[in-house]
Amino acid sequence: MSHHEQPKAEDTNQMKLERMFAALEAHDWDTAIADIAEDFVQEWPQSGERITGREHCAVIWRNYPGGGPSMQMRRIRGSGDHWTVEAMLDYAGKPVHGVSVFEFRNGKVVHQTDYFADPFEAPAWRSQWVTVGS
Repeated sequence: MSHHEQPKAEDTNQMKLERMFAALEAHDWDTAIADIAEDFVQEWPQSGERITGREHCAVIWRNYPGGGPSMQMRRIRGSGDHWTVEAMLDYAGKPVHGVSVFEFRNGKVVHQTDYFADPFEAPAWRSQWVTVGS
């Protein structure tokens, strides 16, 4: 990239999410919330919970029992202001698949919806049509 080109919005937002996930893994809460808007909303549909405000999000992260799950980002996809992150979470030896949907406004994360799924055994009835493994 020449010195006259500006970074693309997609690159900037992707880098912000990568930095956020790395900071969460390192328990660096200040860096984790750096790109979150003050009026941020996070939703966990499976439990029906909604977190409103950047500071409430940070308080939950800081107080999560055991420091929260370890995370391994598997894939990040998106463009512009809409991004999706797939991750493997480890809650003290219990693996959980996670998908987070992010919305940006003016370079800040304004909305995040997180979905969590426990692994399960593949049913035998469809084994002839699928492969098992990631």
